Amino acid sequence: MDSFFKYHVFFCVNRREPGADRPSCANCNSEAMQAYAKKRVKELGLAGPGNVRINKAGCLDRCELGPTVVVYPEGTWYTYVDESDIDEIVESHLQHGTIVERLKID
Repeated sequence: MDSFFKYHVFFCVNRREPGADRPSCANCNSEAMQAYAKKRVKELGLAGPGNVRINKAGCLDRCELGPTVVVYPEGTWYTYVDESDIDEIVESHLQHGTIVERLKID
């Protein structure tokens, strides 16, 4: 059976209180970056069934490496700093199917 989406992308937007024992992706601007990725995917005509879905996720348990995003079905994990990194993930991986090695995390 084919997947409903070619790529399903989850941005960790978990927020921990300042001073918590672990960092959190939301404190690294992940909510704005998720919204930006969603906008870019729509602008490029990649959104919707059979294409790409950008979602928010609670804690993905990798905040120490974050902010984090994971792309399925491959299960490719990325970190990012700013909109240019998001552009690279969207255009390289989601549009052309090429993993962005410099942003990939194991």
